[in-house]
Amino acid sequence: MRRAPRVLFVTHNVPRFDGDAAGSFVLRLAVGLQALGARVQIIAPGAAGLSATSTLEGVPIERVRYASDDRMTLAYTGNMAETVRGSWSGRVALLQLLFATRRAVRRALAGAQRDSDPFDIVHIHWWFPSGLALWKLFGRNDPARVVTMHGSDVRLAAHTKPAHPVMRAVLGEAAACTAVSSWLATTARAIAPAREITVAPMPIDDRLFDATTNAADRRDLLFVGRLNAQKGLADLLAALATTPLVDTTLHVVGDGPDRAALEQQAHAARISQRVVWHGALPQQALAPLYARARAVVIPSRGEGLGLVAVEAQLCGTPVVAYADGGLLDVVRPEHGGTLVEPGDVSALATAIALVIATDSSVEQRGTAARRDVMARFTPRAVAERYLGIYAEAGAPASAGDRR
Repeated sequence: MRRAPRVLFVTHNVPRFDGDAAGSFVLRLAVGLQALGARVQIIAPGAAGLSATSTLEGVPIERVRYASDDRMTLAYTGNMAETVRGSWSGRVALLQLLFATRRAVRRALAGAQRDSDPFDIVHIHWWFPSGLALWKLFGRNDPARVVTMHGSDVRLAAHTKPAHPVMRAVLGEAAACTAVSSWLATTARAIAPAREITVAPMPIDDRLFDATTNAADRRDLLFVGRLNAQKGLADLLAALATTPLVDTTLHVVGDGPDRAALEQQAHAARISQRVVWHGALPQQALAPLYARARAVVIPSRGEGLGLVAVEAQLCGTPVVAYADGGLLDVVRPEHGGTLVEPGDVSALATAIALVIATDSSVEQRGTAARRDVMARFTPRAVAERYLGIYAEAGAPASAGDRR
């Protein structure tokens, strides 16, 4: 029997502690792969207060120190691009991160070779920054590389023309490239037309989310996401102020640079008393909020995949979303989802009102949506998909003891 692969994940985002939402899908994939017999190790950036090495759910993680504690702020908070654009110190920290990641990966590969226990695959999450950090690092005898694009990395390239040749060069070194949604793959192919890109989503934690709440016990609306323009909360607040939703309360989970402006918008629209601001929450705290919502609203544009939509539907909660980006793969009208033309606030308000109007509507849509995402986004289903991709890239294909 051929042995299952040994895989090195390289990423700038993975949970820092149990229950941390940062890059949770990366850890979920690692856990899913290990359940199928693979062995996974993760290299990720350091941050103040984090140990250099740790283990989460049986997966060993090395945190790469790249600056002093007060400057190791690029990862885990979703503000890397803003930090790098906003200051020279941020740009210096990025360069330090790239070189530190490069050294750590080279050291891990060399150590595995010395121990006669080499890695079979290096799985690079996000072509930027991790893929860029490892550009031109590998030799002929090094493991095959798989690059997965998650969204922010492709959006960066799409809006930064000088990044196009760099992205093409990074992807060109990989044995296989994946994107977590069809929209993302199409966008990436427009930049790198010579590169074959496979659509392969990331998993969610199916242990946390269930659909045991009755529709009659569900209340109000829920928004989960970073508070910036891309996530579209401003449109949802505008919709909330319209007649069809006049008696509806919105729970907002998340934080970000636009929070003050969004709170002012709610005040100006005289709906402040109907908006509950929770700030950022760990996934364990999210699950009951999903379960109590009549609908989760995702008015975002350019979403790489939309894991919030997956999590909500896993809880049997209907999702109303803009018909844009990776949400087109996740929120499917034929399976209980509701899609609205991006930017049409009036249509958004009407769609929300229709979905939450009756308990039967909430229950039927939520049940259909849950059945759909269970078949596509569990860790086992996604891990099996990636084991096939690894095998095509040249790694061992079937489970078994390493010999």
